[in-house]
Amino acid sequence: MTYQHILLVTDLLSDADIVAQRAKHIVANRPESRLSVLHIVKDTMVGFGYELVPASSLYDEIDDERCQEARAKLAQFLQRNGLEVVNSEVTTAISSSEGIVNYCHKNDVDLLVIGRHERHGLAAWLSGATADNILPNVPCDSLVVKLDKPVAE
Repeated sequence: MTYQHILLVTDLLSDADIVAQRAKHIVANRPESRLSVLHIVKDTMVGFGYELVPASSLYDEIDDERCQEARAKLAQFLQRNGLEVVNSEVTTAISSSEGIVNYCHKNDVDLLVIGRHERHGLAAWLSGATADNILPNVPCDSLVVKLDKPVAE
């Protein structure tokens, strides 16, 4: 299959470079493809009585500081890994899974490249892995890069 639009999703943790190098290798062997990179900042939630509302829907500036910090880290990540991208984006979403799935649908992604940390015990039961949550819902092929246990931020 010819992949036109490859999306690298990153959490910007220290082992994200492993996933970036896999995406770089795929793009290098497909000169007709373009690479986008996405990082999701979890949206701050605001409570109104019994309802929770994403703060970004109320105030444009609410997550600016976190997003600016993430953009700076993303720029370092791209430079460190020598990635030439057509689009690098930091966006907010209620969950990483929702943000990734929405991006894939809106931007005609052909191949999603994402890392998956191994989780055991209570952590696996409570939150699971983002990759496990999105795979049934993305409209494209996926490459899941197996990583070791989660690293600290």
